[in-house]
Amino acid sequence: MLQDDYILRQIREMVRAVMKMLFNVNAPELTPDVIEDADARTVLENLLSLLEDGSIDEAENQLYEMTCDGDRQNLEIGLIFYYILNAKSDEFLEENNFSREEIMTGIQDLADRYNLSGIAEAFRTDVL
Repeated sequence: MLQDDYILRQIREMVRAVMKMLFNVNAPELTPDVIEDADARTVLENLLSLLEDGSIDEAENQLYEMTCDGDRQNLEIGLIFYYILNAKSDEFLEENNFSREEIMTGIQDLADRYNLSGIAEAFRTDVL
């Protein structure tokens, strides 16, 4: 439990820092509203709808396909997706066979796809 709380806070603060550095987003909470492009916001909202339905793996698969092209807008969508997923309760994650460690891994993979190895390294859990 304490480990999960630590990971939750680490993910939250790291994503907020990356959003500030890369996208100049300095919002107290990261929601779809921080994305200026309406089409990108709609894409994120569709992914979040899958998440709410418990289809986390499906949403993550769609996110992976989107981020393979290197479009920077999709990186922003991915970071906010994982930020919101991370805010879900332990019970929600457990009911949907997902963990904070998988969120961390998803962020690491996302950062790696965008050649942000330094940022990805900051999300490594093996140093915890």
